[in-house]
Amino acid sequence: MNNETLWKRREAAIPRGLGMMHPVFATRASNAEIWDADGRRYIDFAAGIAVTNTGHNHPAIKAAVAAQLDNFSHVCAQVTPYEPYVALAEKLNALAPGETPKKTIFLTTGAEAVENAIKIARAATGRPGVIAFSGGFHGRTMMGMALTGKVVPYKTGFGPFPSDIYHVPFPAPYLGISEAASLDAIARLFKSDIEASRVAAIIIEPVQGEGGFYAASPAFMQALRSLCDTHGILLIADEIQTGFARTGAMFAVEHAGIEPDLMTVAKAMAGGFPISGVIGKAAIMDAAGPGGLGGTYGGSPLGCAAGLAVLETIERESLCQRAIEIGDRIVRHCEALRQSDRGIGEVRTLGAMTAVELVVDGDADAPDVARTAALVAEARKRGLLLLSCGVRGNVIRFLAPLTIPMEQLDEGLDVFSAALKATAG
Repeated sequence: MNNETLWKRREAAIPRGLGMMHPVFATRASNAEIWDADGRRYIDFAAGIAVTNTGHNHPAIKAAVAAQLDNFSHVCAQVTPYEPYVALAEKLNALAPGETPKKTIFLTTGAEAVENAIKIARAATGRPGVIAFSGGFHGRTMMGMALTGKVVPYKTGFGPFPSDIYHVPFPAPYLGISEAASLDAIARLFKSDIEASRVAAIIIEPVQGEGGFYAASPAFMQALRSLCDTHGILLIADEIQTGFARTGAMFAVEHAGIEPDLMTVAKAMAGGFPISGVIGKAAIMDAAGPGGLGGTYGGSPLGCAAGLAVLETIERESLCQRAIEIGDRIVRHCEALRQSDRGIGEVRTLGAMTAVELVVDGDADAPDVARTAALVAEARKRGLLLLSCGVRGNVIRFLAPLTIPMEQLDEGLDVFSAALKATAG
């Protein structure tokens, strides 16, 4: 089977709502390389959307999953619990920022983690309201869509959504949105739409993923922490894309030096095996009654085994430090390109969560959506897999595995440079 034949089968068998960035079908992957059905090799700067931070088919993760598979693949943690679930929870509780005792529940997807974080916040506070940010992405379930701050394609045609959800602008200086303006919007919200005493939680991605890789500064995160403390509101850090060494810390919120009340985690947590979780202060996590939380596949034995191996790999291979090195290398390369290409409006990074914003002739108010799409396609033709993102659809995000050999990183950056030049006006 080749890519063309498989694409025809895909169009006949799979609904169009499942969008696909690249019309190539993976048949094999190793660390930061993928081979398709035509036998072609690609350097992977997508990592399954920040999932394979530890690379494709990491030997330690494969071994851990194989060992667990020899024991059992599923019994349901709510029927007969198992030690890997407890062990992974213990490790994450210890790693979570802050001194407050923590507890963790495991689920299956990032959206499911978000749903449960909101349930827990409402149970703990007895309040209904939730504040999220424009440009944020929190999943495709009904609550996830309600919280997500991007209409197309995530919310179009799917409403109505759950009530008592409110959005305020995310601080993005490049787009002209200051931190003060964002905080002022919350203050206005308390006066015009919902009183602070009815707000259960504020949920924020420390670095917006789908929204365009805009990072909330430590000062802004600290201001949110203070605001939440003043009003008895819980602060939820959505670490689904930012977690597990991607930003140069185990969790991105660590850069701000604050302790969130709840954190949602998924994606890179198990190196490609489906598992997610909510980590939070123990007293808050215990707010829901027995049976109020859970799911048949939540905290699968294979996912827990893989998760333990991921944490060991991050520590053993110093992947937090390596993320910083990778991000610095990408930024230096892209900043050099920006000197001669006015289509690069801004380069930004936190660790190895790096992005380039494409605009027309240096104008921040003129997003170059067409060139962004052309660049992704051109890079693919040359053997590099990229992802675009951003509310305006004009951001290229770099999400190479943190285990990528530096020579492959440089090879991918050279391909990016060539594709950028090829798509210049």
